[in-house]
Parts: sequence; structure tokens; C-alpha cells
Amino acid sequence: MATVLLVRHGRTTANTSGVLAGRLAGVRLDETGEQQARTAAERIAVVPVVALVTSPQERCRQTAKAIASARQDSPRPVTERGLAECDYGEWQGRKIRELAKEKLWATVQRNPSAATFPGGESMVAMRHRAVEAVRRHDAAVEAEHGPGAVWVAVSHGDIIKAVLADALGMHLDLFQRINVDPASVSIVQYTPDRPYVLASNTHAGDLAWLARPAGKRTRKTGATLGGGAGPDPVTEGS
Repeated sequence: MATVLLVRHGRTTANTSGVLAGRLAGVRLDETGEQQARTAAERIAVVPVVALVTSPQERCRQTAKAIASARQDSPRPVTERGLAECDYGEWQGRKIRELAKEKLWATVQRNPSAATFPGGESMVAMRHRAVEAVRRHDAAVEAEHGPGAVWVAVSHGDIIKAVLADALGMHLDLFQRINVDPASVSIVQYTPDRPYVLASNTHAGDLAWLARPAGKRTRKTGATLGGGAGPDPVTEGS
């Protein structure tokens, strides 16, 4: 299949105030978050992205807009409800320090597959709809643009962690071992054999190696024993 860049939204006022924003309206990027989004956009701008999909939450739409604005031929962002923030139900809008005292908090940390938020969704349901959305869009991108195509999905920390855990073959109960910071870029390539996690939680670094000329775009046919040689160096004009 194609290659997806999983981008978390930039920092928000809720992040800095210690509030679980969930799906609350009006949660926007703060000044730092706006700069983080621009930095992520600059990194991605060297790659010819063929599709840009975003969570409906405003902070993600702001981040997606920054990515779309960084390159003249970027596609317009498309909203995908499957990438929406977890429905935290009655936990939404509450302080993290208060939630940490709840009995459910320990379940969320140690056994998230058993966690269902009061008045909200279960973490299992969250994972299923997020993974389905990413794999569905990935298959559609490859069908239209070929196996070397690169696309972007802008979403939230827990959503991206769930997608990465699936790609790594990890049980949901282990997904808290994965860290996904604001405006970080993680990279997953899906193939008929298995997904490959090419990068996780990156904040800097050249992504030009993803911008392969059409004739050089190849699909993995299996894991390389010994680790392989990695991508070819990108030379000027390639």
C-alpha cells in the first residue's frame, strides 16, 4: 500500500492548562502550537503529498491548513470522522489531575482494552474506527496514485498511538508505551505482508527521502535480514 504521515495537531491551550479537551468546541492551537504546525508543515512540504485527511476537531483542521499552505500543489484537507478525538464522555473538559484520582484512570493506564469512558466510547472502539479509517484511506490512495504515494493524516495523540500500535502488532493494552507529542510526525508504510513503522514521534529531520521519483518507487517484499541499506541518498534534481 501507500505511505502515511501521521501528524498530531500542535499544542493547544487545553494541553497547557491540563484539561482533557476531547471533542469540546473552541479548543485551538496556542502560539507555540501554531509554530509547531508550521514547522511540521515545512518538513512535509518537500514531499509531494497526494491526500490530506484530518480529524474534525478545530486544532487538527488548523494543523492541516498549515500543511496545505506550505506547498502550492498540496491537496485540500478532507475531514474524516474516524480520526476524531476519543469520545471521553463525562471526562471531557475536566482537569487531568482530577481524573488521575478516578478508579478508571488505572484501567486506562494499565489495561486500556477494558476501559470505557462514562457517557463516551471504549478505547477498543476508538482503536477500531481509527485503524479502519487509516487503512481505508491508504488503500484508496494507492488505488488512485500507486504504491509510492504519500498522504497525510492529522489526528490526536491517543488516535495516532492506537494506529501505531496496530501497525506494530501490539495489543491495545501496550499502546501507552508509545509517545506521540504535539505536531510530531510518524510514518507507516502498509504492504501486503505487514505494516512497517518507518518513524515515530519525530520533531525534526529531512523527509525528502520520501519524495522518490515515480520510477524509483518500490514496495517492500519482506523484512530485510540484517536491516538493509535504507533509502537511497537524495541528490539534487532527483
